[in-house]
Amino acid sequence: MKNKEIYVIHADICRCLANPRRLEIINTLRDREMPVTELALSVGISKANVSQHLAMMRDKGILVSRREGVSVYYSLANPKVIQACDIMREVLFEFLSERRSLVKKARF
Repeated sequence: MKNKEIYVIHADICRCLANPRRLEIINTLRDREMPVTELALSVGISKANVSQHLAMMRDKGILVSRREGVSVYYSLANPKVIQACDIMREVLFEFLSERRSLVKKARF
């Protein structure tokens, strides 16, 4: 696979993660798998809507699913997804902290 193809796939995964609901779902699945119904209740959106988000993340290899009777359970395909999200969150908090610091300095 050529580097340009890797960049395209990487960008596609990043676009998938660039959604607040999907980030919330990933965080909810941080420590355990959950059925669709429980995820929908936890995130506060309809089962149909959460199912769409889950299908997209499964298609991108972010989540895996398994069926147990009539329920479908989802979990993270790789725990490094949480690490990546946590690192980006740290970057965000550092950015916000620096910005606040600059605003305080500018006011005085």
